[in-house]
Amino acid sequence: MIFEKDINTLEETQALAMRLAELVEPQYTITLEGDLGAGKTTFTQSFAKGLGVKRTVNSPTFTIMKQYVGRIPLNHLDVYRLEDSDEDLGWAEIFYGDAVTVVEWAHLIQEDLPEERLAIEIIRIDETKRKFVLKPIGEKYDRLCEELLK
Repeated sequence: MIFEKDINTLEETQALAMRLAELVEPQYTITLEGDLGAGKTTFTQSFAKGLGVKRTVNSPTFTIMKQYVGRIPLNHLDVYRLEDSDEDLGWAEIFYGDAVTVVEWAHLIQEDLPEERLAIEIIRIDETKRKFVLKPIGEKYDRLCEELLK
């Protein structure tokens, strides 16, 4: 099943991300796709805030991954620079450890992603409007989306 949510303001994006953060558990994986400027990092910043992360969250484009401490540890990956790379960053430890993981540009490491995950595509409509397309892959992610969009 695919879920769609129209977002009209930055505050609505922040609220959606913070609500998602309330519902996740360790070993959950959220993948984010969208054009440059769609709001992937903005979404992740609010998600981190919802987890209780106190540090400033920014895109780890050059470091690939940043880790943050919150209610659940957060792994934030931006794998944009891994295109055409066979580099193994220790995916099993990243995805199956004690953290929740958010991956920007996840299609670039498709074969390394967990089989089950929540894939989110952010479509930029204009300066503030976005369409969020949520594609749960796995039963627990179906339930997560149903709870998130109540």
